Amino acid sequence: MSAFLWLAEIKRRVPMHSPRCFLSRVGPLSKPGLLPWCATKHPGWSKLFLGSAGEGNFTNVITKKCQRGQKSQKKPSYIGPLDGSWQERLADVVTPLWRLSYEEQLKVKFEAQKKILRRLESYLQKLNGVNVTTSAPRAEGLSCLLHPIIPSPVINGYRNKSTFSVNRGPDGNPKTVGYYLGTWRDRSIVCVRSNHLKNIPEKHNQVAQEELGVQKEAVKKFFTTGPGAVCDLTSLYFQESTVTRCSHQQSPYQLLSGEPYLFEDLLGLKIRISPDAFFQINTAGAEVLYRTVGELSRVNSNTILLDICCGTGVIGLSLAQYASQILGIELVEQAVEDARWTAAFNGITNCEFHTGRAEKILPQLLKSKEDGQVIVAVVNPARAGLHYQVVRAIRNCRAIHTLIFVSCKPHGEATRNIIELCCPLDSAKKLLGEPFVLRKAVPVDLFPHTLHCELVLLFTR
Repeated sequence: MSAFLWLAEIKRRVPMHSPRCFLSRVGPLSKPGLLPWCATKHPGWSKLFLGSAGEGNFTNVITKKCQRGQKSQKKPSYIGPLDGSWQERLADVVTPLWRLSYEEQLKVKFEAQKKILRRLESYLQKLNGVNVTTSAPRAEGLSCLLHPIIPSPVINGYRNKSTFSVNRGPDGNPKTVGYYLGTWRDRSIVCVRSNHLKNIPEKHNQVAQEELGVQKEAVKKFFTTGPGAVCDLTSLYFQESTVTRCSHQQSPYQLLSGEPYLFEDLLGLKIRISPDAFFQINTAGAEVLYRTVGELSRVNSNTILLDICCGTGVIGLSLAQYASQILGIELVEQAVEDARWTAAFNGITNCEFHTGRAEKILPQLLKSKEDGQVIVAVVNPARAGLHYQVVRAIRNCRAIHTLIFVSCKPHGEATRNIIELCCPLDSAKKLLGEPFVLRKAVPVDLFPHTLHCELVLLFTR
């Protein structure tokens, strides 16, 4: 199987040099969505990753709060010899549910989504009264219809892209390839190999077993004629950066070997993917997700489909044959170029893709589409959620009667977006359109062994 690798050299102001390599496997679908695990915490909190997962403790994170003014103790840059326990600790952080059967994992995720929806409905009821969702209470103690969680067709080794760091390991090896465990603040960071991560394909782990130099020629030789040739890469990119995450515009990817793009077959389309374009990491699961969105949208020949945060345009393009027009908005220029290429290659002519910030483009775009046309909007934002001006534009567009909201973190900023979409009219916030009503929620699992899940929400008005 072919693969796509990004190697990024990162120069930090820390004692340890830390290049990163970005690897993605070519399957029916690929996504350059990164999976570096980074320790993030609220100021004043420290995290210790200790012990083994027990019943009722799926995350295996022991958190303790530092006293006011108390400084955390400095930890050595490496801790001791490498053994299986380190890799199990890493698995408990990156894939917290790996010790459970997949059936048990789905139960955990379903209960989590149900809890989120209950809190959301409770809050909306306080704002609006009783008419915030469908009129009669349904099963699971919810007013909206909660669909059973849709499982991922692939459970193990499903990632079509992996991101590895190169740094000092628990045994002191400065060129250990894997994932970070610990915190930078406490200087307890070590790089642990990913052998126990069930979501990583075996060929990706084969890369992580080798020591990678940061020189471009050395890396190219390693993956074309050296031990890394077993990965059968489609493309090899190199990026130099002074930060841990960097876009193509900030520091261009340098093609060292192979093809400049990935091409995937998805939902009957041949799709082009650039290194900086967003694509879901679980190929088979993504097809299930996009089919779910299509079924809920119910687009027809009289419908304009508005695809906000469209990435490479897969959702809109897969529904183009049913809709009168597809309008896509995406911030990443490379992704928009990919969407336009895919449309042209597949003979799709009823689509437009616009590059830029949705809050700048959407209000003017909607003004030109208000003349009696029916619009179905699909939003699939990043974890930061939608800009308030995007929410306002959707709320105030009378032509939008159906809204599909896809979120991988509905308990985060998406909650604020949903409240503003469903709350009573608010002239102070310029929310003048009729509120949306949450009708149906469909959880779709794209990330087995982790706590994460995509939630597809159907709103109408």
